Amino acid sequence: MPRSFDILVAGEINPDLILTGDVIPAFDQTEKLVDSATLTIGSSSAIFACGAARLGLSVAFIGVCGDDIFGRFMLAEMQKRAVDVSHVIVHPDGQTGLSVILNQDADRAILTHPGLIAALQASDISDTLLQKARHLHIASYFLQANLRPELPGLFGRARAFGLTTSLDPNYDPSEMWTGFEELLPLTDILLPNEKEVLSLSGESNVNLAADRLGSRAETLAIKLGAQGALGVRNGDKVRVASIPVNVIDTIGAGDTFDGGFLYGYLNGWSLEQSLRMGCVCGALSTRSAGGTAGQPTLDEALAFLPLV
Repeated sequence: MPRSFDILVAGEINPDLILTGDVIPAFDQTEKLVDSATLTIGSSSAIFACGAARLGLSVAFIGVCGDDIFGRFMLAEMQKRAVDVSHVIVHPDGQTGLSVILNQDADRAILTHPGLIAALQASDISDTLLQKARHLHIASYFLQANLRPELPGLFGRARAFGLTTSLDPNYDPSEMWTGFEELLPLTDILLPNEKEVLSLSGESNVNLAADRLGSRAETLAIKLGAQGALGVRNGDKVRVASIPVNVIDTIGAGDTFDGGFLYGYLNGWSLEQSLRMGCVCGALSTRSAGGTAGQPTLDEALAFLPLV
């Protein structure tokens, strides 16, 4: 069967409402004014899908949303960015999730209403759909509660059909950080950030965490923000720098890094060059508010590769 898509993303669907300024709430019915409010594409999976498509990869998305204003907004915005959403499951009476992001300087707090975020199941992802893709990407591991226990079977199916697999765990709201051990041997690329890799490994620093988890997945790429990235493959450890940018908003930078890294990986680049591509894409995405507005095109990203 011909491969129609470079990447199949199985993930959550929810917009972000980003409030910026003095966003620390004051209760007792106190009203405060903020500097700006933006409704934009949210969810790690959707932001990743848009970033990968922006680089020219063909991307299909499967997830669950409601037939409501937030669901219709997400599908329309993803389609505008060349993501194939024809496989998304729309529940007529369901409620699409929403994240309210309180954005202050370089930090943020996130309030998420789950809605249908956790509704996707492995049985929703057919063998026929898997066989249309080269690669399967999963994000928000801990939020996708129905899919999570079924992921070893799904990754096993995908690999049997010749797909490679990647996992961005994202944050665990329960802070338990358990349940992923069985999945790691089936994961070709693990894409945590610094906080996530420390929590997942139980180690006290990134190098120790890289040593522990780098032996479990085929490729480990740890996102270190402005400090670049650290990768491990076959026992070899590679550290690369990021590029200087005027940071407006860091939302979605890690997801856009994932898109850049996978662009390199799927095109047979070295670990070092894939890490550099990820760092460039992640850094450039911070130039604008929201997770997708600043995502670079392939030409924009490649222009910075000699500099990192």
